[in-house]
Amino acid sequence: MEATEIQEVAFSIILESGNARTFVHEGFKLMREDAFEDAEAKLEEANESLVSAHKVQTKLLHDYANGEDVNMDVIMVHAQDHLMTTMTIREVALEMLMLYRKIEKVT
Repeated sequence: MEATEIQEVAFSIILESGNARTFVHEGFKLMREDAFEDAEAKLEEANESLVSAHKVQTKLLHDYANGEDVNMDVIMVHAQDHLMTTMTIREVALEMLMLYRKIEKVT
């Protein structure tokens, strides 16, 4: 796989995970406003973007597993970091949404 192809894959992962991160932060804002259904919808939008990024990543891993030479560079490392961080922040957001809903029932 050529360097330009790796860069395209990396930027695709960064774009999709960046979109997902934006949706997660919008979800946090909606949680603070007690708009839980809307927050849940934003977190689902985030998941859709993460699934898109993960598909790109999986294809790259599949190519590598099939013996294709895949040269990693700094931008791909950054893309992987961006994706994993966003996946983690979404998981935290889902837990926070559950907690916000529990707090609302108690108060």
